[in-house]
This record gives sequence, C-alpha cells and structure tokens, in this order.
Amino acid sequence: MSDEALEAVIEKRIRPLLDEAMQRYLGVHISEIEHDISDKLKQGALLLLEIDTSIPFKKAKRLFKKTYIARLAKRLFGNVSEIAKISGIDRRSVHRIIAEMKITIPRFRKELEKVEYVRESTVQNIIQSTLESYKSALNPEKFVSLYTKAPELSKDILKELPEKEMTLKEAEREFERAYFQKALEQNKNNISQTARKIGLRYETLHRKLKALGLIYSKSH
Repeated sequence: MSDEALEAVIEKRIRPLLDEAMQRYLGVHISEIEHDISDKLKQGALLLLEIDTSIPFKKAKRLFKKTYIARLAKRLFGNVSEIAKISGIDRRSVHRIIAEMKITIPRFRKELEKVEYVRESTVQNIIQSTLESYKSALNPEKFVSLYTKAPELSKDILKELPEKEMTLKEAEREFERAYFQKALEQNKNNISQTARKIGLRYETLHRKLKALGLIYSKSH
C-alpha cells in the first residue's frame, strides 16, 4: 500500500470511526484529537508494534524479524514463495529464519495471536495516550467512557487499516528508526547514555543514527 493509499484509508475509513466514537462517548467532535490520532496512525502504520527499549537493541531487532516473518506467514497462509517475494529474501533464507526462530506449526497460532495482540495494544496506546493529553479539557465521566472503549475501537480501526508491504530490509530500517527515536527521547538525546542503555558501542550507534538521519544538533 502506498502512502497516498494509506492517507485515503485513514481519511475515508478511520476518521469516521473516530468521529463516531467521540460523538457517542464525548457528545462532541474534537478535531484536534482526531487529527492527533490519525497522524500517529500514519506514522506508525508501517510497523504497528510496541517498541520496548528495555530490551537490548540486537535482541529487539531479532524479535522484530520474527514478528515480521510471522505476520507475512499469516497473511500469506505460510506460502514460502510469496513470503520470499515480498520480503526480498530467497526461499532458503525464509526456511532458515523460520527454523532458527522456531516458528513451528504447533506454535504458529500462538505466534500469530501474539502479533495481533501487539498490534491491537499499540493502536490502543495511541488512542489512550492522545486522550490523556486532552484529559483536563474533557468532562471526566465522558473521558472515562471513551477511554475504556479504546480496546474495542482499536480492533475496529485495525479491520480498516491494512498493512503496508515492505521488504525485510525496509521493515528493519523502519524498526531501527522507531527504536532509536524512542531510546533517544528516553535518554534526553544523549547518544553516549543511549548507547550504554541499549547495548551498543557509541561509534556503532552514532553511525546508525547518521545513516537514519537521526543525529541531533546536540550530541554527546
């Protein structure tokens, strides 16, 4: 799905869902909330997964790779040829990744349930964190009404929000960008401190940040 198509889906399908939810539970449409949630969905639609920087970078990236393959396998019903075609890696590598990551048939359903849970919880977090930023301006009871409906709204949004196809290389790059951005924010953009927290050498992290265009004006 192209960026233009994603924009169209959000405009035509997602925003009406948000508007309906606000009208029902808040009794009013607040365009700022709608725009904030929509923008966050656009930015995170490529991955829609929880970024956990408490996990060292290398381990987190391996887990992401497993999630990426599992999501493709689900959508393509385990068709290795199609997985290889979309991911941009050869069939032998797909088989090797599946074997290494122990994505076996008996565990396959659990892996997919985990993927869906992560996607739903990520969208739910986007909705609830946005609402929290407007909490002081909202009627307390109505705020709680909409806030508690976030899980249900998240499922409805995901039904309308198709995943954008990316090669494994493209997906890993987007994962790195999201992971490093969050880690830097948590460490006040201090590259040395961030490197220590996520288990990378300063030089390695600095090189990756530069390649991703994430170098900040103030670095340490």
